[in-house]
Order: sequence, then C-alpha cells, then structure tokens
Amino acid sequence: MTPATDRCRVFRRLHESGCFVIPNPWDLGSARLLARLGFHALATSSSALAWSLGRRDNHVSLDDTLAHLRSIAQGVGVPVNADFEGGFAIAPAAVGANVTAAAGTGVAGLSIEDSTGDEAHPLFDLQLAVERIQAARRAIAGSGTDVLLTARSEGFIVGRPDLAETIRRLTAYAEAGADCLYAPGIRATADIAAVVAAVAPKPVNVLVSSDFATVAQLADLGVRRISVGSALARTAWSGFLQAAKEIAELGTFTNLARAVPFAEIEASFDSDARDHGRDR
Repeated sequence: MTPATDRCRVFRRLHESGCFVIPNPWDLGSARLLARLGFHALATSSSALAWSLGRRDNHVSLDDTLAHLRSIAQGVGVPVNADFEGGFAIAPAAVGANVTAAAGTGVAGLSIEDSTGDEAHPLFDLQLAVERIQAARRAIAGSGTDVLLTARSEGFIVGRPDLAETIRRLTAYAEAGADCLYAPGIRATADIAAVVAAVAPKPVNVLVSSDFATVAQLADLGVRRISVGSALARTAWSGFLQAAKEIAELGTFTNLARAVPFAEIEASFDSDARDHGRDR
C-alpha cells in the first residue's frame, strides 16, 4: 500500500497538466475494480454511498462517512478524493474540525460544497461560503497532510444556474485557498470554457453524468479532472432494477443472461484484488 503522503503527492501531480478521469465507486469492491482498470485516482460519491446504505443523499452521518472514506482510501493503492458534502457543518470552525477528521482517513483530496439544503435559499451567502473554504484550508494545513482541497459551487444543480454568480463564487474560493474548482451541472462548452479561464491556472473538475462530452473534448477546453458522480452507481442500479422488475412482473429471467460471468468477477478479487488495485 502506498503511504498517504505519496498518494497526496501523486494526486497533486495529476492536476498539474493534461486531463484525467476520476470515477466514483460506492464501496471497496467497486473501488478495487476501478483501480484494476487502470484509473489513476478515484473519488467517493455521497449519493452512491447513501443508496448503498438504503438512505437518500445527504442522509449519511459524519461517522459513517469517515468510516467509508477510511475503507476506500486504505483499501486501494491509488489516490482517493472524498465527496465531503458541505463539511457536515455550517459554521466555519465546525467545518474545519470535520475536515481535520477527514484528512486523517488517508484520502488525498476532499471537496466542500456551498449548498445549504434549503430550497428557498439553496446557497450559503458568499462571505460565509468563503469563510468555510478558508477554514477547510487551515484545517488541512494544520493536519500535517497535503490533502488537495476542491471547492464546489452548486448553483447549477440546486436551481440557480447563473454562470456569472458561479464564476464569482469559484474565483472567491480559489482566492480563499481552494486548489481545484468544481461547478457540477455545467454542460455547455462556452460555460465550461468560461469557468476554466476564470480560475486559471488552478484546475477545474467537470461532472459528466451523461454523454454530453468526451474526455478529448473536455481536455481541449482546458479541463484537468473529470468525475462521474453517481452515474456509475446509477448504471449498476439500472441493471439490478431491470432484472429484478422482470422477475417480479413477468416471472422471466432473460436479463440475468446479460450479467458478467461469476468467474470473471471472482477473478477480479484474486489475491486480495491483487494488492489493492496495485500501487501506481
């Protein structure tokens, strides 16, 4: 297993040039399979974790999330970025304390969102949002780790798809100490290019949850990192539900014939997943 400090160094290096995909597993098994496929880093997904526990997104406790992060980060040999939601707190000091705990799990990066969960006021006031990023930055510095901090502005996925406001927030978060900037929900080429230009030279993560772009196209726009959020988990759930509904409603089993063979999955976990997905 690669030491956490080495994984942090590798993760930072991935953000320095080029463009890489950071897929989102939902448990240790899916994480190890993704590492074996050759992905150089992974990211957790709050919604994918929640569904695996029979809960809705944003309904997993801090303790359960920390245990999940520890399991994934310490179970694979590649860097892992934590979907740390809104830091599991509102006040900057409390966000900082929770970030300190997350940094101790072995993750190489983590993200903090600016969404409130309140439909009437879905985004934190900018000043408070900035203070929360500053608190996360201080917590990482004090943790003795080199965890990479990603700041997320959630306007496009909480009913406030305002590009100018999103850019205003992302640039403020970059100035507050965020290493990477992320606005999930932006899809238009011009919008993505505008975000990349606004926060340059800091790297930008783009969420791809459908087929609106390719890796090459996003790389050409200057995007450094591509994540898929809950999409892989939803793809897995789609196959599961399609087969289960067929059995329940029709009494037939044709969808089961599409399943990956038992032996192929078993082989994927030979020798403890071949040393936790190998160190890369």
